[in-house]
Amino acid sequence: MQPRVLITDDVHPYLIEGLSALGYAVEYQPLISFEDTMQQITPYVGLVVNSKIRVDDLLLDQAPHLIWVGRLGSGLDIFDLPACARRGVAVINSPEGNANAVAEQALGMLLALQNNLLRADREVRQFTWQREANRGVELAGKRIGIYGFGNNGSQFARKLAGMEMEVWAYDKYKTDYLDDFPYVTEKQGEDLFECDVISLHLPLTDETHHLVNRSFLDQCRPGAILINTSRGSIVNTADLVEALESGRLKGACLDVFENEKPATMTAQELAVYSRLYALDQVVLSPHIAGWTRESKYKIAQVLVDKIRQGLQNRTFIR
Repeated sequence: MQPRVLITDDVHPYLIEGLSALGYAVEYQPLISFEDTMQQITPYVGLVVNSKIRVDDLLLDQAPHLIWVGRLGSGLDIFDLPACARRGVAVINSPEGNANAVAEQALGMLLALQNNLLRADREVRQFTWQREANRGVELAGKRIGIYGFGNNGSQFARKLAGMEMEVWAYDKYKTDYLDDFPYVTEKQGEDLFECDVISLHLPLTDETHHLVNRSFLDQCRPGAILINTSRGSIVNTADLVEALESGRLKGACLDVFENEKPATMTAQELAVYSRLYALDQVVLSPHIAGWTRESKYKIAQVLVDKIRQGLQNRTFIR
């Protein structure tokens, strides 16, 4: 009997074809709920998830045959990693697949903010011609700090190679990592407060939760810009809104948010987000950095390659 794999989210056909070629019987249920996954997971040896399925003790207790879990993308905050390790379940993510897409969007959002493109677009559509009010600010000559230099942070640095900016980088868990980036300077975390722009490229962990809070923002250079394409809960939204409203920060580019399900927002959250959404000095998008046609294929390719390697190395043999 073929080992079975359950895919719980929308994927590129390459992933289904690739897993089938590796000998798996693939069941594709992109609309499956967490509750239905819990009921069906028992016979499967492999599971592919995105953000809606949390892999924790609750699910793992129903999955005695599970050998590996594949993550569509990079974030590991949906996994109870110690629980997976205790059961010998390999966790495979695919940050290489959408790093370029995330980097391109981060730069695009920054350019849109600096050149007032969203406001100017709205005004032109209303036959309003405000050239002076929409005068932009060039990136050349500005200093940008990349907080976290993994797959996404390093790809963002590549996009900045021709922007004539002073590029600084900080990664708490790396040293001497800039051999391929002669135009980037390695710095300490506190040094980034001197930057005109700070771009976050961090995983969500206990350590990074609300890393960007009032204390962090108060140390930023007056008029700085914050970019977050990593995880929403790294930023304390209420503190950020206050910094933007007061003018302490010039602006923000946000693709991720603490609560990304408007229907579940509390009254307090609705009030905070209403204030954020009313601001003109922000560029916002619904967690689509990394969400391109190309990245959908590349994520599938990365997962297939890593699973193939695991099978070849007998990593998935209990």
